[in-house]
Amino acid sequence: MLALQERITRCRACPRLVEWRERIALEKRAAFRDQTYWGRPVPSFGDPDAPLLVVGLAPAAHGANRTGRMFTGDRSGDWLFGALHRAGFANQAGARSRDDGLRLTDVWITAAVRCAPPGNRPTPAERDACRPWLDEELDQMGPGLRAVVCLGGFSWAQTLRVLAARGWQVPRPRPRFTHGAEVRLTEAATGRHLTVLGSYHPSQQNTFTGRLTEPMFDAIWERARSILAVGQDSRRTTG
Repeated sequence: MLALQERITRCRACPRLVEWRERIALEKRAAFRDQTYWGRPVPSFGDPDAPLLVVGLAPAAHGANRTGRMFTGDRSGDWLFGALHRAGFANQAGARSRDDGLRLTDVWITAAVRCAPPGNRPTPAERDACRPWLDEELDQMGPGLRAVVCLGGFSWAQTLRVLAARGWQVPRPRPRFTHGAEVRLTEAATGRHLTVLGSYHPSQQNTFTGRLTEPMFDAIWERARSILAVGQDSRRTTG
């Protein structure tokens, strides 16, 4: 998994995203003018043997594009890691830099697009160019994966698109995204199951307006935890 993440950080497939991420890294935000921005595709991180995958949209221009770690250094990350800490997936609630001591257990965090896009809006071509990275991650995570949490409608649609192409039986029409959406998929080749959960993205727009509240967000991770617990019970019974 580490070799894959190293290759991700060298990607230059999308000219618009390359130009934007590097320009932001030079211009900087005034509050971070003394910091060196990452300014490259952002690698995934967490527990490489995790049974739970979290899929975000893309790095924030002055968040992960600055720090070099997914959801680190912005308010969305404050919400995400606070919730993961309360659910027992993270050893601390804060995430400020790559060397802040944050450790995740049973969770791997990735994104549909690895470079910060202008206006947080990747194009369909950019989304598709990034898709092989998610495919490789899924290959390396293997059969231990039990659940996926998609943060936002973009991630929900892309995750179901990728899983359908990989042989998972996704219902037609594809399930509609909403907060708390849940779909249980079966892999045609093996018969194993995977649960995909949808959550509103913990963006400032959603959290400041109250569209996403802490209890709503916590409920997603509680549900994920219960799905993993069932998987663990099943493995103990059949092992």
